[in-house]
Amino acid sequence: MVSARNDQRTIFGWAMYDWANSAYITIFGAVIGAFFTGTIVTGDGYWGLSGEALFSILVGIGSILLMLAMPVLGAMADYSDSKKRFLRNFAFVGAAFTLVLPFVPDGQVPLFLLVVVITQFGFVAANVFYDGFLPEIASDDTIDQVSSKGFAFGYLGGGLYLLLALILIFLSSDEPDAALTETLAARIAIFGSGIWWIAFSLVSLARLPNDGTTQERRSLREYAAIGFDRTLATTTKLTRFPQLLLFVIAFIVYNSGVGTVIAVSGPYAEDTLGLELTVIGLAFLMVQFIAFFGAYGFGWLANRIGPKRSVMVSLVVWIGLSVMAFFLPEGSNAGFLALASIVGFVLGGVQALSRSLYGSMIPEEASAEFFGFFSVFSKLSGIGPLVFGAVSAATGSGRAAILSVAGFFIVGLILLSRVDVEEARASRKQWQFEGGEAEVV
Repeated sequence: MVSARNDQRTIFGWAMYDWANSAYITIFGAVIGAFFTGTIVTGDGYWGLSGEALFSILVGIGSILLMLAMPVLGAMADYSDSKKRFLRNFAFVGAAFTLVLPFVPDGQVPLFLLVVVITQFGFVAANVFYDGFLPEIASDDTIDQVSSKGFAFGYLGGGLYLLLALILIFLSSDEPDAALTETLAARIAIFGSGIWWIAFSLVSLARLPNDGTTQERRSLREYAAIGFDRTLATTTKLTRFPQLLLFVIAFIVYNSGVGTVIAVSGPYAEDTLGLELTVIGLAFLMVQFIAFFGAYGFGWLANRIGPKRSVMVSLVVWIGLSVMAFFLPEGSNAGFLALASIVGFVLGGVQALSRSLYGSMIPEEASAEFFGFFSVFSKLSGIGPLVFGAVSAATGSGRAAILSVAGFFIVGLILLSRVDVEEARASRKQWQFEGGEAEVV
C-alpha cells in the first residue's frame, strides 16, 4: 500500500468513514434498542426476560463471539495488503442488513436479533481495517489529533442523520390509523441509516490509499491459516511487552463500562425510566453534537497533560455519571438530558484518545493485525452488557444494573494509572515482521 503520512486528502477520506458508519451506530443506540423493547418485544417480555435484559445480553454475547474473528481478519488484511478491500466488503455487508432490519415484523424477536448480530458484525469488522489505517496516515506527533478528527466527523455526521430521523419521529403520531405512525417513522429511520452508511462509505473509499500488490493472492483457507498463525504468534509474544499488555487490560475493563452505557441507554430509558422515544432520541442527538466538541476538546487536553492523563480525567467523570443515573427518578426528562450532555463530552475524549494511545504503541507494519488483536480484547467489553443484563434479570430492574457499571470505570482507572506509555512506545522497535511472521528482536 502506498500511503502519504499527514496527507490532508487521505485524512479527510479516512475521517469520512466515521461520518458514514456513525449514522448506524447512533440509530442503534437511540432507536433500535428502544424500538426492540417497545415494538418487537410484544407483551411483558420474551423467554422470561424483559426486553431491556434480553437486548443487553444479546449485545454482550455478540461482542464475545466477534472477538474470535477480529484478529484473524486483521492479520489477513496486513499480509495481503488489502485493508481497503476488507473495509469495503464488511461495511457493505453491515449496511445491507441494516436495510433489512426495519422489515422484521413485530413479535419476531429471534429474527430481529439475528439481523442485528449481522449488522453489528459488519460494523465491527469494518472498523478493524478502518482503525488499521491510522498509524499509516499519521505520525506520532499528529496521531492524537487525526484520531480525534475521525471521531469528531463521526459525531457530527451521526448527529446530523439523527437530527433528520428525529424530525421524522416528531412528525409521527401515536394514533394507530395515522399515515405516519411512530413505529413506521422508526423503521424509516433505521432504513435510512443503512443508505447513509453506504453512500458516505463510497466517498471515503475514493480517498483512501489503494491496496498494494506486493503479496501474491492466496485462497481464503490459506489467508485464514496465515491469520491464525500470525495472531497466535503475536499474542504469545505480547507477554514480553508488559506495558502494552497492561494498557489492553485496562482498556478492556473501562471500555466495558463505556460500551454498556452506549448499548443499554436506550432500553434503560424506555424500560426503566419510562421515557418516550422522542426524548431518548433528543438525548442521543445532544450526545452526538457535544461529543464532536468533546473529541476536539480532549485532543487539546492531550496536548497539555498527555493522552493517558486525559483518559483518566474522563474516567473519573464516567464514575460520577453511573452513580447519578442510578438515582435518576422515573420520568425525569430533564435529568436524562442533563446526563446525556455530560456523556457526550467525555465519550468523545475516552474513545478518540484510547484509540490513538494504542496506535502509538504498536508497530506500523502490522497495524491491522494489532488493531484486530485490540478488537478481540475490546470485544471482551461485552462482559459489561452481560453483567448489566444478568443483574437486571436477577433484580427485575435496571437501576442496580446501571450502578454496576461504575465498577468497570473504577478498576479501569486504577489499571490505566499504572501504564508506562513511554516504555510501551519504545518497545515498538523490538518488533520485526518477515513473511507475515511476527518476531521479537
